[in-house]
Amino acid sequence: MTTTAVRTTAGVAGAAAGALLTLAGVAAAPAHAAGYRYWSYWESDGGTPWVYATQGPATARPADGDAVGFRFAVSAEADDTAKPTAAPDFARICADVVAKDGTKRIAVVIDFGGPADAPPGETPPAKRVTTGCAQVRPDATGAEALAAVAKPLRYGSGAMLCGIAGYPARGCGEEVGEEPTAAAPPTAAASPTASEKRDDGGGPSVGVLAGGAAVLALGGAAIWKARHRG
Repeated sequence: MTTTAVRTTAGVAGAAAGALLTLAGVAAAPAHAAGYRYWSYWESDGGTPWVYATQGPATARPADGDAVGFRFAVSAEADDTAKPTAAPDFARICADVVAKDGTKRIAVVIDFGGPADAPPGETPPAKRVTTGCAQVRPDATGAEALAAVAKPLRYGSGAMLCGIAGYPARGCGEEVGEEPTAAAPPTAAASPTASEKRDDGGGPSVGVLAGGAAVLALGGAAIWKARHRG
């Protein structure tokens, strides 16, 4: 499954520089909050129901046997974010992947959402939900598990997860009604440095991106918090 082109104020950037923000430290959302389109990030411990992640996939480190979910949808508040429509069934998703020493297996569920969630001018993939079993090193993050099973990934200039497998092709967490038009260029992808690259086929290691701002940008909860901060 995220959260980056998030419009942060000076206060948000200062708070993000030293540590992760938690939901407990975020001001309440306005009574009539605007909706935003973005990839939210979900977790499951051994097949239990999906739980909305409190940290982004760049820092979350799921254990062997866990599942992570990514859902593209329109959400106005953190507590009304839509869950992935497929169950976090690790046993089924990773049934054909043999456990190996020095690795862990993570079930990955990607839900592209329905037509109502799609940005103007775009159509979600015909196959709404895809799954994969990421076999990664023991300390890999949720973002690295996603990179192991789904490509291409598109990130914003602030390292926000903007697109999975080419969807959506444009934009990155904009407010509904403010999405870029078809003529607008895609959001710029983050350019990993040499120290952020991996040679195991899993793509750039988003988990090592420096700075609290990047951490905030990589999760649905983080996007919501930055948008609604007083």
